[in-house]
Formats: sequence, structure tokens, C-alpha cells
Amino acid sequence: MRVPLSWLREYVDLPAAETGRDVQTKLIAAGLEVETVEQLGAGLKGPLVVGRVLTVEELTGFKKPIRFCTVDVGQANGTGEPQEIVCGARNFAVGDKVVVVLPGAVLPGDFQIAERKTYGRISRGMICSASELGMGDDNSDGIIVLPPEHEAGTDAIELLELHDEVLDIAVTPDRGYALSLRGVAREAATAYGLPLRDPALLDVPGPNSYGYPVKVDDPVGCDRFTARTVTGLDPEARSPIWLTRRLQKAGMRPISLAVDITNYVMLELGQPLHAYDRTLVDGPIGVRRAEPGEKLTTLDGVQRVLDTDDLVITDNRGPIGLAGVMGGANTEIADAAPDPGTGRVRGTTEVVIEAAHFDAVSIARTARRHKLTSEASRRFERGVDPLAGAAAAQRTVDLLVLLAGGTAEAGVTHVIAPSAPRTVAMPADHPDRVAGVAYGRETVVRRLQEIGCDVYGQDELVVTVPSWRPDLAAPNDLAEEVIRLEGYENLPSSLPRPPSGRGLTARQRLHRRVGRALAGAGYVEALAYPFIGERVLDQLDLPADDPARRLVRLVNPLSDEEPALRSTLLPGLLGALRRNHGRGSHDLALFETGLVFHPVDEPRVPAAPPVDRRPTDEELAGLDAALPVQPRHAAVVLAGAREQSGWWGKGRPADWADAVEAARLIAGEAGTGLAVEQAQYGPWHPGRCAALFVALDGVKTPVGHAGELHPRVVKALGLPDRTCAMELDLDLVERASQGSLTAPRISSFPVATQDVALVVGADVPAAAVENLLAAGAGELLESIRLFDVFTGEQLGEGKKSLAYALRFRAPDRTLTVEEVTAARDAAVALAAERLGAVLRGA
Repeated sequence: MRVPLSWLREYVDLPAAETGRDVQTKLIAAGLEVETVEQLGAGLKGPLVVGRVLTVEELTGFKKPIRFCTVDVGQANGTGEPQEIVCGARNFAVGDKVVVVLPGAVLPGDFQIAERKTYGRISRGMICSASELGMGDDNSDGIIVLPPEHEAGTDAIELLELHDEVLDIAVTPDRGYALSLRGVAREAATAYGLPLRDPALLDVPGPNSYGYPVKVDDPVGCDRFTARTVTGLDPEARSPIWLTRRLQKAGMRPISLAVDITNYVMLELGQPLHAYDRTLVDGPIGVRRAEPGEKLTTLDGVQRVLDTDDLVITDNRGPIGLAGVMGGANTEIADAAPDPGTGRVRGTTEVVIEAAHFDAVSIARTARRHKLTSEASRRFERGVDPLAGAAAAQRTVDLLVLLAGGTAEAGVTHVIAPSAPRTVAMPADHPDRVAGVAYGRETVVRRLQEIGCDVYGQDELVVTVPSWRPDLAAPNDLAEEVIRLEGYENLPSSLPRPPSGRGLTARQRLHRRVGRALAGAGYVEALAYPFIGERVLDQLDLPADDPARRLVRLVNPLSDEEPALRSTLLPGLLGALRRNHGRGSHDLALFETGLVFHPVDEPRVPAAPPVDRRPTDEELAGLDAALPVQPRHAAVVLAGAREQSGWWGKGRPADWADAVEAARLIAGEAGTGLAVEQAQYGPWHPGRCAALFVALDGVKTPVGHAGELHPRVVKALGLPDRTCAMELDLDLVERASQGSLTAPRISSFPVATQDVALVVGADVPAAAVENLLAAGAGELLESIRLFDVFTGEQLGEGKKSLAYALRFRAPDRTLTVEEVTAARDAAVALAAERLGAVLRGA
């Protein structure tokens, strides 16, 4: 909302020395968001005067039409002689009154005016357009042509009100009253402690039986409708300068007198209005919901197919306006134009003024449904004063009579649905308890009365809310008004005191440790939207009966292509990898930890709990049981180089082992072991897929998979070749750790190392050999590490050699050679028994 300071002073006697910046500070302190203060006419210096065009000489021989004019500027040039000016505009003629800037003046933008020779003539000044004076874009209208009553030589700076300050206010949805000069003036009067001259306090005649007929079929959508009629309008009447300038300063474009007046009153009182050409309205005006298939061409020239929830204005032919949004083209006010046959000026001479109050939600939905936002819909959807309609209609009628020579018909139509004033009960000390400040009852009552409330009662206040404040519906709303008017800066600052002994849960601590560990290992966290569609599950090659295909579907999804909550983290991560690879980043390692969602079997949705008390434990448990199962997962994806090449040696690409190692890293942060077995599942390559297990309550429990993705999946998703991925259930991993981490024990006794190389079949997983060696070595084994894999002719076809480094240590003594050898032999023996492993070189 743009508020000219000169207009605001009409309703509040602000101190003469107060600038726009001062008013901005006061209004911001009162809670309004005044974003900027625009200085109109900054840098403008005269002489800038009204001139009368005496002669016009067309200059030829140039690329564009040029005119040499003489203009009467009175005594403004000091001589009284006509001023010679070269001008390229063509929208004026001899006898027209124009705006002339004389040499020595400075226009906005530090454009200095001086005599100069151009097009072979001396130009002593310039005839001005609106844009050159900072009055807005003049598009194709050319220079300003003034009404004929202004005398030549009159100061145009004062006449056009070129010096002013405009407050630009960002009006929040709960303060619709501030979309009017009346509302902003009320806030300014309260902020300065000054009286308000309310422009809505007019003598309004009561309804009678001979007003324009109106029928409201939907009293919920339209609870008030006022209609007034003005006849005998002069079709040639133009909007006066003061009216057009106020509209321009407020950010609106002048159109015609009747339309300008309705816009002016809307800005003044906050009540949107609409003027219909009475000769084009067929029968009574009606208000109803649109019927299926109805169409309306709005004032913007677009034919719109109406929805049955749209509120429309009608006559006997059907819709003539989209209520509260935009009028129809079939009853538009006509601009004055000469009749081709008679030459007489024709235009609208009779208008019906509509001042109605519409349901805010209905108007907001209609405006969004048709993607049609207007000044009227902005106000209606934020809440318009329902009692301002009659005053706004009267103000419009008065201006039409005054400026267009019309006659107001005696008929007045008021259609009003019965309603009672809104009241809110509030303890007198409620604002004190909300703010932590002792305001006292007198201050609370005074502040509420300043915003227009009627207050009754002592300890328990009964507050009647003013009609222009639909946002005041609860005690906290009233408390906010008291607090903001008393000053937010006066609220004490105090730090909250958290209770001791509380911190992050074990789940939260593990989540953070995993994130730090993966980041330290070179992974970058990528957070994706938690939405997927079935198509991506097909691309991941998941079986038809896979649990991940059971999705939790959203009632109102953001995208029809992703209508469900994710059951796996891989789609989002792989999508991020694909986008980054497509933008030139080829060496990628991404991770994410987040929730996945699985539907509950036969969910029972409980009734909504009451709002007057805290839900019971049973009610809360019922609500929790209806929610989807939401385990936390961790996932990584890799592509490109895992280690870069350089002077230190060759690099290496990321492979399936890196994905498995990421899983081991996560398990290590949880303080649990992770078993790895060869597997075949969904998106992973059948020969390069590992199943991940933990021991949960003594039972081997699967927690996820890791490895290289199947080439078919890579192609379907548009991923780089040899992309690898891992995903596991972080909650199950945490449960396997039993919620505790033990610090590593540092022994004072020496370690004994033994290396063994076992020959096994080429299809035997190294993890299986490792598990058997660990089991056979017993409790003396501290760690085991695979350090070499060898294949060759000397081993025989279908054989491979796996070399392991075994570290033995006892917690209470130095091990003897015999103990170490016995433990190593036991480990080899178990591997030989179970897998047929042979000690290499034996």
C-alpha cells in the first residue's frame, strides 16, 4: 500500500516538521511494515509552469516529426514574450495548456534545462511528459495536456503536487484495514496521540423501496450489498488533477472519471466498489454461485469458464461480474467518444454503484482459481470493514455529483444479512501475563479503545471488536494489540532457563556422529525432498512384492509425479548425483540420513482430540499408532574417482568396496559389528552386491545392502557408469549397539602378528573366510585384515589366494609363541573344515 504523506495529513494533523522518515519510524514501532519512503520530486527545481500553445510549425527534412512551437508562459520568463520550444510530441494542438520547464530548471535525475540549438532552431525550454516529471510512465500519451481553466504562468510544481513523500507499506494478511488511507491514518493518529478525522463518518440515507433492485441468493458469500444510482453524468468530464495525482502516487493508473472515483474511494476507505453502466444492465442485480459451464468475459478481455464455487454478480442475461475480483466487459463504463453519425459525444451517463461485502475465503479461492489478482480481491481476502459499504457508496455518489455534474437518485438499496457484533472475553491481566509486563487494567482498556474496541467489565473484560478488525478473534489477539501499542521495545529481554539434565537423545547423537564421520570420509551431505513416485521404483528394478513398494500416499501432493512419501533414500540421492554429474562434477560422493515412511497395516484413524484439555495418554497413543512407520536410514552414492591421481601415484575409481566400507564406518560409529555377505537384490549388480547384517538380540538381522548398481538401473536413471550405492536402517544399527559406546582399550602388553594365506574356490566370499578365521582364533584375536588377493596358474583354475594379517593380544599378559601359533592353527583348521581352505605353501 502506497500512502502519500500529503493525503495522510488530511485525516491526521501531523506536526508540520514531521518527515516521511519520522512517520515511518512511528508506524514501524506500531507494527506496520513500512518498507521505504519515496521522495517524489527529489532534485526538481523550477521554473516549471503552465503554458498555452500559441503556434505550431511542422519542421520537415528530419527522420522523425519535429514541431517548432511558441508558448505563452505569462510572466514566468521575465519578459512576457512567447517562449520558443522545439518538441517531438504530437498529442497537443494550438490552444492547449501544457507543462513547460524553462531554462535554469532541473528535472528529476539531475537533468538540467538550458537554451540549445536543435533541428536548426533555438529551443528555450521543454514541453514535459509525465515520465519526465517523475509522475509515472506516460506510455503513448505523450506530453501532459492540462485542463483549460489553468492560467498560463501558473506554478506547475504546486499544481501537479510534484513534491511529496510516499510511504510504501507491506500489508500483512492479518491487517487488511491498512490497505486504505483510513486504516493507516488510524494507526498514525494512535501512534502520535492525535485525533482522527474519519472519512467514513458521512450522513448516509437509509434504505427505501425504490432503490435499484438487488437479489442476494447466497447470504453467506455476500452478507451486505449496497446499490446507489447516479444519472445525468457528463461523458466529457475529466478527472481533476488532484484526483489523478493521488491515484498515481498510490500506484494506480487514471482511467476515466467514474472508474477513478471508485478507485479513489477504495484507497480512501478500503471498500472496493464497482460501477456499472446502467443502460447495459438488464434487470435486477443478483448475487449467486456460478452454474456449471457458465462463462464470463472480464474487464481484461479474457473469457473465463466459471467454477460452481465462484461467486458472481448477475442480471437477467447471466453473469456480469466476478464478485470481489473483477467486473464483466458487458457492463463496462464507456469512455467518451464522438458518435460517427451525429458527431455528438457519447459515453456513460448513468451508473449503478455497487458496494458489497463478500466472504474472504470465497474471494481468495476464486482469485487463485482464475489466476486473477486485483486490488479488490487483495482487500476482500484480507478482510474489509462490512459497515463501510454504505459510506463508500455515499462518498462515490458525492464525488460523481461534484465532478461529473450528475444527479443522485433518491433510491437506496441495502441488502443486509442479520449478524451480531463480535465479542471476546479476556481477563484484564491477560496482556500482562503474555508480555511479562505489568500494564494494568487502565492501560489495557485505553489501548483497546484506541483501536476502536468497546470494553466493559472489571477483572473480566468483555471486548466488542470493531468491524474493521476481523483478525481480532481471541484474547491473545487483543493482548498483541496492547503490547504493540505500548511498544515492543519496552518488553524486557530475558534468556530462557532450560532445565538441567536434558540433552540430545541417543538417536540424535548417533545421527550427528554418522554425519560427521561420513563428511570426514569425503562424502557431501545432500538433502532431498521426501517425495517419490512409483516410476522411480520401477527404474530401481525392485520386485513387485518388495516392501519398499508399499507407499504412504499424500492426499494433496505437491506434484502428481511424486504423490507418495519415500520408502528409500536412494531416489533422492541418485537424482542429486545425476544433476551434479550433468553439470560437470564427475567425482561424486554424496550421503543423506533421513526418515523413510512405511504404511501401517489396517490403520485406525482415531477421532480428533478435544481442544479444551490435554489429550490423554491413550488418545496420544492412538494418534501415534495411526502414523506411518518412520525409521531413520543412512545412504551413500558414489561415482567417478574415489582417489585422485597425481605426483604421488595413480588414483582409483570408486567401486563396490567403498560402498561397503561406508556401511562399516556407520556401524563403527554406532559401536556394533557389521556382517557382510554376497547377495542379489533390486538395483544392485548381482555379482557386486553385499547384504549387511547386525546381531540384534542374538539374531542375525538384515539392515541393508551395498555395492555397485546394475547397468540396467544406471541406464534407466541416466547415471554415470559403475555408480555405487549403500543404504541401511540406522535405527536397527543403533538397537544392535544397545545404545552404548565403549572407548577403545589400550593394552600395555605387546601384540603378536601372524600372516596366513589360504587357497579357496574363486566363488568363496572373502567375508566368509574372514568370519571363520575370527571364530576359530578365539578371544585372543584383536583384529583381522585382508591385505592381498592373488590368482594365477600356479594355484589352478577356479582358485584364489586370500592373505590375512592376524593380530593377537591378551589383556593381562604377554602371549607366548605357542599360544599365538595354537590360535592361528585353530583359525586355519576351522576355515579348512567349513570351506575346504588350504594353507598356501603347505
